[in-house]
Amino acid sequence: MDRLARRSLPIALSLALASPLPAAPDESPSVAPARPRSAIFLHPDGAGLAHWGLARVHWVGPDGRLAWDALPAIATYRPHVTDSLAPQSHSGATIHAFGVKVVQDSFGMDGTKPIGAASGAPHGIMREALATGRAVGVVNSGHLAEPGTACFLASVPKRSMMTEVARQLLVDRPNVILGGGEALFLPKGVQGRHGVGAREDGRDLLEEAAKAGYVIVRTREELAAVPDGTTHLLGVFAPMSTYNDAPEETLAAAGLPLYRPAAPSYAEMIRAALKVLARDPDGFLLVAEEEGSDNFANHHNAAGLLEAMRRADEGVAAAEIFRAAHPDTLVLLASDSCAASPQLVALPESAGIIVTGRALPATLPGDPAALDGVRGARSEPFLSAPARDGTRLPFAVAWASLEDGGDPVLVRAAGPGSELVRGDLDNTDIYRVLYASLFGCTPEEARKARAQK
Repeated sequence: MDRLARRSLPIALSLALASPLPAAPDESPSVAPARPRSAIFLHPDGAGLAHWGLARVHWVGPDGRLAWDALPAIATYRPHVTDSLAPQSHSGATIHAFGVKVVQDSFGMDGTKPIGAASGAPHGIMREALATGRAVGVVNSGHLAEPGTACFLASVPKRSMMTEVARQLLVDRPNVILGGGEALFLPKGVQGRHGVGAREDGRDLLEEAAKAGYVIVRTREELAAVPDGTTHLLGVFAPMSTYNDAPEETLAAAGLPLYRPAAPSYAEMIRAALKVLARDPDGFLLVAEEEGSDNFANHHNAAGLLEAMRRADEGVAAAEIFRAAHPDTLVLLASDSCAASPQLVALPESAGIIVTGRALPATLPGDPAALDGVRGARSEPFLSAPARDGTRLPFAVAWASLEDGGDPVLVRAAGPGSELVRGDLDNTDIYRVLYASLFGCTPEEARKARAQK
C-alpha cells in the first residue's frame, strides 16, 4: 500500500538483474551455538499497538489474552529510516533483513545502491543462513513479492519490479515459499489455476521450480497433502494476494469476501512450513508475514483489519505450539510501522452516540475523524467479546491517515535470544536478535572474524 514515487532503474543494474544471482559463498561466522538453533520471525505488517488492542477487545474481550499477549519478552521499537521518521514496508523489511539503515524507498538495497549486512556478509540474514547449511522459508498472506518477506531473498531498485522479485526468490533454492502471487510466476497471458500470468520474459517459474525439485501446491487441500519427506515446497494460492484489500463498501458491492476461502490461512501456511523446515538438523529461519493487517488498515477497512489481526494471532499460537516442542527455537514478532494509526473509539451507551445495533454517525460531534463500523461508514458499531462480567460493549474505529505511521511499535519474543528483547530497540536490532539466536554471536563479532580470515 506504499504510494512513494518509484525511482528510475539504471540501465546497467537492469541488465545485471536479468541474469541469475551468483551462489552465496560460505560466510559462516566463527562462533556458533552449542546446539543448532532456529528462529521464526513473525511480521504482522503495519500492526502497531492499536491494532493489537483492537484485536484483543474484539476477539477475546477487554479482560482476555491473545496468544500475542503471552509472549514474555517485550520492547519498544524505533522505526525511522535515514531520510524519514516513518518507514515504508520495503525499507522496514530491508532493515530487518540486513541490520543496516537505508532510505525510505529501498527494497533489499539502499535506494538503488547495493548493500551488505551488519555481519559483513554480502547479503541478508536469510541468504547467510542458507550459506551456513540452515533451511529457510518465507510465508506471506499477500503476494510473494511483498517486501516483508521478499527483502530477505531479493534486492531490486524499484518495488514495482515484482516479477523480477519473484525470479530472485528462487535463485538460492529456499526450502519453503508460500503465499499469493501466482501471476508473478507465469508468462503473460498463460492461464494458471487462479488467474492469468504477468511475466514479460516468457518464463514459467512454477515449471522451472518443479523441475528443480520443488513440490508445487495451489490450494489449502494440496498444502495439507504435501508428502512427508518434502524438502522444497512452493505454494501459490491466489493470482495476487489471498485477501481482497478494499473498503467495506467496495467489497460488499462486488460480493467479495475479506479472504479467499480456498487459500490457506497464515497459521496453516506457518504449520506447513515448519513441518518441512524442522527436518533440517542444522536449524532453520522462517520469516512469515500477515500482510492484511497493513493493507486493510491502509484501505480504512476496520472489519478486514480485525480479521487480519485474528489470523496474525493464530500464527503466533502456531509458532508457540511449535516452540513448546522445540525449545531451541526463537519466536520473534515485530511490525515495522503502525498502518493508518487506527483508534478504538468508545463512549458509554447512555451518551446515545455509539449504541449497540444503531448506525454510527459519520463522526463524533465536533470531531472530524471518520468512524468505521461493521460494514464501514454509518453502519452499526462493533461489539467487544464479553468482559469478565459478561458485558459486551460497542466500539467504533477511527483512522489517522492512509499512511504507515512512524509511531513506536512493540517487539515481543520467546525462546533463546528473547533476553535481548527488552527496553528500547532500534529497527536494526531485529536483525541482531535473529543473528544472535541463529549464530550464537553478534554481527560485530562475525564481521571481525571475517576480517581476520
